[in-house]
Order: sequence, then structure tokens, then C-alpha cells
Amino acid sequence: MVKLYLVRHGQTEDNVKQILQGQMPGQLTQEGVSEAERLCERMKEVPIDVFVSSDLARAIDTCRIIAAPHGKEVVETPLLRERDWGDFTGAYIPDLKDRAWPDNVESAERMMARAKNFITWLRVTYPEQTVLAVGHGIINKMIQSVYYNKPMREIPRMENAEVRVLLL
Repeated sequence: MVKLYLVRHGQTEDNVKQILQGQMPGQLTQEGVSEAERLCERMKEVPIDVFVSSDLARAIDTCRIIAAPHGKEVVETPLLRERDWGDFTGAYIPDLKDRAWPDNVESAERMMARAKNFITWLRVTYPEQTVLAVGHGIINKMIQSVYYNKPMREIPRMENAEVRVLLL
């Protein structure tokens, strides 16, 4: 069994500006850095074997802060990337209300496949280990949807730098 601490990255500049980041790198705000530092303080005595992150900067930066006291490198994976919002990427979120989704938005089925692949990858690569993984709001929600076998709408939204524990 893998013990997974699933984390959402710290607050970003685009979170504050209500910009749909999708797979853009993202830049942590000072508050986002502080959120990661507070989580680091809470997790510094917890035995963690492996630190994994989305390969997007906002998640990597958050994960590196949390991993620092453990003296461990961060393993990056595109499986944890946020949803690809296609032509909506970079848009002001309130302007998108009632707009038809472009055809190039990553489908829920594709995200579910990534979530399943991530869970399988953890089980195969890190069996019997404790993993802290930093992802993003929607992909983390999909991972939990797969784990609990529930629709995404039934999974509560994760706040920035929030952690949830899953036993895979």
C-alpha cells in the first residue's frame, strides 16, 4: 500500500487575478510561499519517502519548500499537470460564464485516464512507501474521484496548500 499525501500548490498570482492557468507554469505569491512554508512546518516530522510534483512551476516550487527539511529531491511528472483548458487558458474566469467550451479543452475522460495512470504509477514505482505529491485543484479532484469512485462534483474543492491523505 502507498500512503499518499495529496497537496494542492500554494496561491499563485493568477489565482488572485482569477486567471484560468491550466498548464501555464504559474508564479507563487508571497502568500503562496507562506502557505507552503506553513505546510512544510506541519509535515517536517512526518516520515516521507518520496516527493512528487506536477512538472508545472507553481507545484514544483510548493513541493520543494515542503521537501526541504527532508533533504530529498522532487520527482516531476506530467501526470499531475492541471487540466489543459485549451483556448480558455489565460482567460479571466468571470468572463467565461455561459461561454461554450472550446473543442481543445482536455476532456474529463482524458483527465480520468491520467488520474488512473498516476495512481498505478505510484503503486508500481513506490510500493509500501509514503509519498507527498503536489498537484492542482482539478487533477487532484479527479484523483480523488477515481480513488473514492465518486463523481468529481461530490469531491470537495481543495484550498491552496491543503493536504488530503489517501491509502492506495
